[in-house]
Amino acid sequence: MKSEDIKNLQTPIKERYKKNPEQALLTLKAHSKVGGEGLTCSVETGKAIVEAGLHPATGGDGESICSGNMLLEALAACFGVTLKAVATAIDFKLKNGAISVEGDLDFRGTLGVERTVPVGFQKIRVTLSIETEESKDRIDTLLKLTERYCVVYQTLSCPPKVEHKVCL
Repeated sequence: MKSEDIKNLQTPIKERYKKNPEQALLTLKAHSKVGGEGLTCSVETGKAIVEAGLHPATGGDGESICSGNMLLEALAACFGVTLKAVATAIDFKLKNGAISVEGDLDFRGTLGVERTVPVGFQKIRVTLSIETEESKDRIDTLLKLTERYCVVYQTLSCPPKVEHKVCL
């Protein structure tokens, strides 16, 4: 895809959202089901149902997907797609690229072993490896714009209020 192609694709959408801002507000959804044996739940992804369970560091058997890993995978996926879209939009000559995401967790928090240890990731690192002949300034621009427009990155960087409710 070329810069002109992505502009042709997105310009009508942008115009529609400028004229009707309420059309830009969508509710994305995710679902899981619990039940049956074991400490797992079934998660509906866009393409398949996956079984999520405890990480081995909390007693899981390693047969199920860990939700912490899924969070990091979502960040890697979103960062990669956004990187490609931004590179295309700004005519950045990107030959190849790879995104690695690592997150540090102290499982004493999630297991309730030490109340002073936070539950959740304490630090997340995104490492971008790219193959390009572009200048350092262009690379910096690509990274800045990718960070700015990556939904998962921005959500983790500036967390929204999360609410929950119980339906009986």
